[in-house]
Formats: sequence, structure tokens, C-alpha cells
Amino acid sequence: MRRRDVLGLLAAGVAVMRAGDARAAEPYRIGVLMPTPLPLEETAFREALRERGYIEGASVVIDVRRAEGALDRLPALAAGLVADRPHVIVAVNTPGTQAALAATRTIPVVMAVVGDPLGMGFVTNLARPGGHVTGVSNLSSELAAKRLSLLKEAVAAARRIAVMLNPDDPITLPQMRDTTSAAPAVGVDIEFFPMRLAQLDALFERMLEWRPDAALWLAGQGQAFEQRVVGLAARRRLPVMHTLRRHVEAGGFMSYFADNVALFGLAAGYVDKILRGAHPGDLPVEQATKFELAINLKTAAALGLTVPPALILRADVVIE
Repeated sequence: MRRRDVLGLLAAGVAVMRAGDARAAEPYRIGVLMPTPLPLEETAFREALRERGYIEGASVVIDVRRAEGALDRLPALAAGLVADRPHVIVAVNTPGTQAALAATRTIPVVMAVVGDPLGMGFVTNLARPGGHVTGVSNLSSELAAKRLSLLKEAVAAARRIAVMLNPDDPITLPQMRDTTSAAPAVGVDIEFFPMRLAQLDALFERMLEWRPDAALWLAGQGQAFEQRVVGLAARRRLPVMHTLRRHVEAGGFMSYFADNVALFGLAAGYVDKILRGAHPGDLPVEQATKFELAINLKTAAALGLTVPPALILRADVVIE
């Protein structure tokens, strides 16, 4: 072979190698669809990716789209993510997953803290979901009865418990069924009260007209305005079972729920596996196994309540 031909082949080889290097250097794109801001969970997700070797801006770009509690914005946000052709979409909660799956049938979707992936029809089998979706469930639809029972245990004199919910979140329906079924066994009467951000104060006052002894938040997108209810409940001396520990740390009475921060770390693990070549339909959906009971004894004292010592001993977080 002539020297000129050899040099030409070498040059072509170098060009191919450089093209391959350029492709390898392109960062993975991860789209995140969030119905409501979850700063602690989002931070946990980023940190979990970093622990797996991903560097934002270099090996990975994370594009977060937040609906800020306006669930009707989710379809447009999901369509925008899909148009940018990410390698994987992380869909948060039931409304986020619903919107993501409606927007794409090809881009892998990782569910993050979804209440009932089977009941909502997102997957047909937890062990082998098939299709282009997998992820993590926080079992919120199955916790409603347990949360009602714990509230009754903490407020033994309660006979009427108001149940607050976001009517736009589909995960509220199975929780309403479970709460209704559990109420007679717990020994309380319940009434459901939809809450909306624009009318929150008025709706809260309307709920108080029913004269509840305590109140329970159903899991879901009530988180968008649950924080404001902490102050409303304190002023009206109403003990409330909140969804997340952060509401108890902010002055709420108690909460019982899955450790969502840890679950977002697990979601990052699914993203890592998919980026490394795993097919989402072959990855089993993981269910929450750790649940946190938090009680604020300062709030209990302000409400004139004495929490049973046995319940305090079972709590994971006690604020004194």
C-alpha cells in the first residue's frame, strides 16, 4: 500500500474516533416533570445521580419542568419535554406520570413516588412492567386507612374527622374509598372537603362549620397548599394529620407517610440503569418499605392534647 493511502486511512480513522468522542461527550438529557415543587426530593435526586458519577452540565443535563400546583399545565409541560428528546423522563406523582405517558410511547419514563401504578393502569405487572415505564411507588392509596387510624389514636376523643383533598388529583379517589371503608372500624364519622389554593381560607372555614374534632390530608397534590393549612389549623386549634414530615417540622400536629426523599434516590437508580442500557419494562417497580411517623408535641400541647406515650414511642420523629 502506498504511503499516501496509508496516511489517508489513518486520517479517516482519526476522524471516526473524533466523531465517536464527540458523541460520547454529549451529555445525557434527563427531563423531570413535577406537578408541585419538591425541593428536598429534587435535591436528593440530583445528589443520587452525582453519587453514581454523573456531573451536571458535563455528563448529564437535568431539565425540570414544574407545574407549580396547576395540574392543567402538565400536558403542555410534558409535550415540551418530549419535544426536546430527552434520554429519559422522570415523572413525579400520579398526575405527572399520567401526563408523561400521554405525551410519549417511546421515551423511557421513570415514575417517582406514584401512589398506585397498577390501579391507575400505568403498568400491568409490578415485577415486569413491560412497555417503556417503571419506577417507584409510595403506596399512598393504601395508607389512607392507616393514617386515619393513627390520627384517631392520637386524638382519642375525636368523633368527627374532616378529610381534605385536592379534587384534581386522581390518586385521591382510591384513598377516599379506603378512608370510607375504614371509618366505621376506627369509630369516627368522616366528611370529604375539596381544597383549592385560590379559595383555601374560605374552604377551610367552610370545613370548620362541620365542627370536626380533627382533620386528615389525603396524599397527593394537596402538598401544593398544605403548608398554608398549618397556620390555619393552629389558629383554629384543629389537630391535622399531614402528609409529609416537613409540615410537622413547620408546626403541624402529625404526619405518617413514605420517606419520599429516599424514594427519589431510588428513582435516580432507575435512571442510571436505563442510561446504561437497561430496558425500563424489564425493571421491577419498587414499592416503599420505610414509613415515617412524626409528631409535634409542642403543637399537641398548644392544642391541649396529650398524645399517648405508646404512640410517641413508635414515632420516628418527635418534636418537643
